[in-house]
Amino acid sequence: MTDIKTVFVTGGAGYIGSHCVLSLLEAGYDVVAIDNFTNSVGNEQTAASLDRVRRITGKEITFYKCDLLDVQQLDEIFDKHKFDCVIHFAAVKSVGESMKQPLKYYKNNIIGAMNLLEVMASHGCYQLVFSSSCTVYGNPSSLPITESHPTGNITNVYGRTKYFIEEILRDVANSEKRWNIVNLRYFNPVGAHSSGLIGEDPTTNFSNLMPYIAQVALGKKPSLSIYGGDYATPDGTGIRDYIHVMDLAEGHVAALKKLQSKHAHLQVYNLGSGQGTSVLDFVKTFEKVTGIKVPYTIEARREGDIQSMYANCDFAKVDLGWTAKYTLEDMCRDFWKWQTMNPNGYRSNDTASMNGKADGH
Repeated sequence: MTDIKTVFVTGGAGYIGSHCVLSLLEAGYDVVAIDNFTNSVGNEQTAASLDRVRRITGKEITFYKCDLLDVQQLDEIFDKHKFDCVIHFAAVKSVGESMKQPLKYYKNNIIGAMNLLEVMASHGCYQLVFSSSCTVYGNPSSLPITESHPTGNITNVYGRTKYFIEEILRDVANSEKRWNIVNLRYFNPVGAHSSGLIGEDPTTNFSNLMPYIAQVALGKKPSLSIYGGDYATPDGTGIRDYIHVMDLAEGHVAALKKLQSKHAHLQVYNLGSGQGTSVLDFVKTFEKVTGIKVPYTIEARREGDIQSMYANCDFAKVDLGWTAKYTLEDMCRDFWKWQTMNPNGYRSNDTASMNGKADGH
């Protein structure tokens, strides 16, 4: 197999993308990243999160502000560089918003992915890691969820875009044997890099649980809204599989190594902790780690949400040599460090202090 040296990362300034770029640099890869700042902070020249990644790693990142709907600019970037592999994160990603603005989600996520695939093929780049989601499983018929669980019976538009892209990738891989693709189905990424310098900084309303909890703990919001308290779970709240974002980032490094060692055309892996945690248990863990009480109210269920889901990650362990290492306490501790060092996220004039070079370990 051809060595993978230079990796093109779409959505590289976002929450998961920036942590993945850090892991790629630490693993010795060269990175060229793009972002349109839908879910991140930056300008034409630079991305705030990637500036922090440079400080942590001491390594350089080539960055372009680019939207995947702009095929001409994408083509020009591929003309300038020789990419060995692409990791595709870029997507709009709010379940709630997707139910209200379906056309935005279909256009951005699906057409963006198709543009990327066409430009990759025209430049002879056929190795891809795709950022998929456990939402492709819909409401699971059994738990824990393995990769062979049926997909397609999906409860929200965001999940359908991920499912449709997976189907496109399946057809593409079948039609052209040079394609070598890994689909990574994430469960619920939370936490931050242990340096406290990079983390999740939502640019829209706080729809993810951990940023919402942190805003309440900081006193910026009066209480946490928990959607659904009458599910058939031990405490009535929904159950999810939370995975530390750095475990997730390392999963992408493992996927690249797999692409490098084996041409499997198309392979799918779940990335999760394998543990189901209820929303209330998550809140209690956060309170225990931080010593701060988080007031909450139980609201009506949201359209598109499901009751319980958590992963079986045995295949990733066996085939990728990857397993989640961090605990729920680690996730809460690292996110709270990020949040307290950066109470306004990346908009805070670089408030995070650096005592020499941070190695983050």
